[in-house]
Amino acid sequence: MKYTTRPQALLLLADGTIFYGKSIGISGKTFGEVCFNTGMTGYQEIFTDPSYFGQIMVATNPHIGNYGVNAEEVESEKIMISGLVCKNFSFNHSRPNSESNLYDYFEKQNLICISDVDTRALVSYIRDNGAQNAVICTDGTPIDELKELLIKVPDMKGLELASKVSVTEPYFFGDENATYKISALDLGIKRNILRNLAKRDCYIKVFPYNATFEELQSFNPDGYFLSNGPGDPEPLEGVINVAKQIINSDKPVFGICLGHQIIGLANGISTYKMFNGHRGINHPIMNVLSGKGEITSQNHGFAVNREELENHADVEITHYHLNDNTVAGMRMKSKSCFSVQYHPEASPGPHDSSYLFDEFVTNIKKAKSLQTV
Repeated sequence: MKYTTRPQALLLLADGTIFYGKSIGISGKTFGEVCFNTGMTGYQEIFTDPSYFGQIMVATNPHIGNYGVNAEEVESEKIMISGLVCKNFSFNHSRPNSESNLYDYFEKQNLICISDVDTRALVSYIRDNGAQNAVICTDGTPIDELKELLIKVPDMKGLELASKVSVTEPYFFGDENATYKISALDLGIKRNILRNLAKRDCYIKVFPYNATFEELQSFNPDGYFLSNGPGDPEPLEGVINVAKQIINSDKPVFGICLGHQIIGLANGISTYKMFNGHRGINHPIMNVLSGKGEITSQNHGFAVNREELENHADVEITHYHLNDNTVAGMRMKSKSCFSVQYHPEASPGPHDSSYLFDEFVTNIKKAKSLQTV
């Protein structure tokens, strides 16, 4: 199929706009919120990032699939995006350590993809009109029928998705003889986050999103981690309550992305859905504490309310986005608790912000030293 004439396909947006292209050969239709990522590399890591669950990904890089896939370059056990929109889909690949081509990878997981789309025009349209639901159709379903189906797809605002990607049973990661123990709440955790903690002498127990504070505490951790993940943070009332208990435990806390938003909500600071969100590996951040800029990897469609944060007596901004001044990092003044909206594990992306894992471990060392005094 992939080497014969490919059937016509289309992307239908919720506002009725249609972009045409071709199917890569996997027939069907898929729904989700359409978004775009500006990264030029790392497509496999992006496709397997749990934070993208429920979203149709538009790749701004015109070439997708050209370097194949590798089993080591995943952030979870399976593809998490709902579908892919791209300009040029490469059925052939060229890289010494690639294990297969992207088409076979998609076919095994039935990932619907439309190629030969004018992605520059599509991204410009999304930027002007905002994020919205969409459907990719490669099976010839009539447009009127697609519109009826698309109406029934829930909006991302108010949608709880962490439960769809979190583990159901706890598991361990790293060396059990490591110096430090971390209880991590899995809201959609990326594998490279665990790698970054493990290589800093941490042994991690990863808990399901609905774990209680008592369960997290039973590991007798030296610190707590709140992970990234998909969807709207506000419906996660149970997680927010657990986060309050974690913060009040007076042990070091670190949150990334959705975890960052949860920490904000636990402090009474609201979140909101962004017009488009930030997704890419070249987002500029200002570190208020150091006065230095950082280039970061980002993937989020919600953000913490900056005005409320600035008026909060016990929380302060540590980082902000240089493009739109949105909150990119914060910390509590009275607790050893900090978080960032972006991805310091950067898979894919630059490593400017990997020092944040070191800061977390440093906070743990300080806390442990005070316990022995």
